Amino acid sequence: MASITGSIELNVRKPRRIVLVGGLLVVWLALWFVLRGVHTLALGGQETTPFHRWLTEQAGVVGSGNAISDAIRVTVDQLVVLLQNVIAQPSYGRPVPVVGWLGVVAVAAFLAWAFGNWKVALLTAAGLTFIGLQGLWQESMDTLSLTLAAVLLALLAGIPLGIWAGLSDRCFKVATLVLDLMQTLPTFVYLAPLTLFFAIGPAAATIATLVYAAPPVIRLTAHAIRSVPSESVEAARSLGSTRGQTLTKVLLPMSRSTVVVGINQTIMAALSMVTVAALIDAPGLGQTVLKALQTLDVGVAFNAGLAIVVLAIVLDRVTTAAGDRPWRTASRRRKVLLGLGAVAALVAVWFSRTYLWAAEFPSEPAIGSRIAVAAADVTTWVQDVFGGFTYGVRDAVTVGVLNPLEALLTESPWWLVTAVVVALGAVLGGWRGALPAAVCLLLLVGTGVWRDAMVTLASTLLATVVVVAVGIVLGVWTGRNRRVDQWVRPVLDAGQTMPPFVYLVPFLALFGTSRFTAIAAAVVFAVPVTTKIVADGIRAVPVATVEAANSVGSSTWQVISKVQLPVARRAITLAVNQGLIYVLSMVVVGGLVGAGALGYDVAAGFAQSELYGKGLAAGLAIVLLGVMLDRITQAAARRTRKFRGTVRGDNLW
Repeated sequence: MASITGSIELNVRKPRRIVLVGGLLVVWLALWFVLRGVHTLALGGQETTPFHRWLTEQAGVVGSGNAISDAIRVTVDQLVVLLQNVIAQPSYGRPVPVVGWLGVVAVAAFLAWAFGNWKVALLTAAGLTFIGLQGLWQESMDTLSLTLAAVLLALLAGIPLGIWAGLSDRCFKVATLVLDLMQTLPTFVYLAPLTLFFAIGPAAATIATLVYAAPPVIRLTAHAIRSVPSESVEAARSLGSTRGQTLTKVLLPMSRSTVVVGINQTIMAALSMVTVAALIDAPGLGQTVLKALQTLDVGVAFNAGLAIVVLAIVLDRVTTAAGDRPWRTASRRRKVLLGLGAVAALVAVWFSRTYLWAAEFPSEPAIGSRIAVAAADVTTWVQDVFGGFTYGVRDAVTVGVLNPLEALLTESPWWLVTAVVVALGAVLGGWRGALPAAVCLLLLVGTGVWRDAMVTLASTLLATVVVVAVGIVLGVWTGRNRRVDQWVRPVLDAGQTMPPFVYLVPFLALFGTSRFTAIAAAVVFAVPVTTKIVADGIRAVPVATVEAANSVGSSTWQVISKVQLPVARRAITLAVNQGLIYVLSMVVVGGLVGAGALGYDVAAGFAQSELYGKGLAAGLAIVLLGVMLDRITQAAARRTRKFRGTVRGDNLW
């Protein structure tokens, strides 16, 4: 009998993670009914903690008398002022810039033609002229000046760092860790600490933009260097090339297109950040949008937002065309034409320095005011016709979903929320998910803005659920259908070129100032990146695997649910991770249109000196939320891959 029982092996299956998650949520809800309102760490909008007041006091100490920060601030300020004097602001005793509008348009079109093609040149000239007709020429040139200054500094630092990371494995590992952290942080986070050292103004805005925009060019340059075939490098070295010659004659030329993509992404990130940096007194279009949002002037906000979009499209098309252009010596005919174009551009510059009509953009025809009035009229019409529906959707989602979720987070004791989130992190990602969650939540308590952080977290979670659902549906559709992808991909690309501020304008018209407005804008902002990642994951599923499923009679739904989605799970978890980060950054920006919470705290810290410390603490809280959500999702993805590998091994038996 013993021998029989001794040979029996019992396999006890562990509960599925979804069951454990459901059990935790049920326990949390039960305890919430008993403990609601206890130890919630609530703090009023104008209230501060000793930690906040200490931060406010330190701002004056750190920001004054620091020779290094003062030198950096003065240098960056001089660079920005120089660019503004050249194309944006009256300078050197003249009532107009050094180069007037006609010269700027001509030089920009010539550069677009030289680095791209004549179609991009026409687009550049038309786009810049349209911005001038909107009555926003000077504001646009201020934005362009700050963007160029930040991009120039980002490239001077980023490309050498990218080359170093591409050549050194140790540097690559360190850079990857730092860049992952930098790209996890929402845009608001860069503003507060930099004003501590460089004061509020263009210098801090430029440096914040530099820090935010540098990661893409560093990462893509390193990737390009490391992707060069080893055979090419070995062939160059076998011919006696030094390391410097190998770099300049082989690695960099073969990496050109990818490096240009990195420059493109850096420019887009810089333009996005410059508009947000209006909160710390960065001049330009961001100031126009910010003031319009504060006064709920949708028409003016739309006009300025449209100018930002046009500027983004022009910069994106020029750099994209430069990357797509083949690397070869120009023909004699093209050299002659480029020479003639350069002469024409110089003539236009001379006109813009000599004649007022070519220096100062004409005030007529002023289409900007017409666009603003039309946008305001459309907003009023939409609110009159669809207001009952849109406001009804807003109220239904707010009352039925957002308010209960927010109440669960804000009215539970802080220690209960901490325990539940840490337990969820452990279930989903093991200790790699639990430990960062515990550390971040305990530090979050110390910031003194726990309740506002929970309000932001509630909006982030709700928006992320919608983003993931929409992203998976669109991603599967575009990943399975090439024709649909050809139609949808340009829309997704356009969506990713628009700065966060621009998304707020149409949703402000549809839903008014509310938390739901920020959530809706966050969904639209984050869906493109989520959809792209899911679509790429679906396309990466081996064709043989799909054909094998079809050969045994699987339906379309069975192929999607049983084959493609499981195989693409890694891409889907990455999509969830990126969706979370994009949503968090946009929900925080939504503090400007009624979302309140951490976004409002940061903005209020810039506007009211006595709340500066609270704004800094709110920025730190945003960092902690972003790191916590990022670590949990990445740990869950890692654990999912290991679990799937174990299951495959077990199934072999």
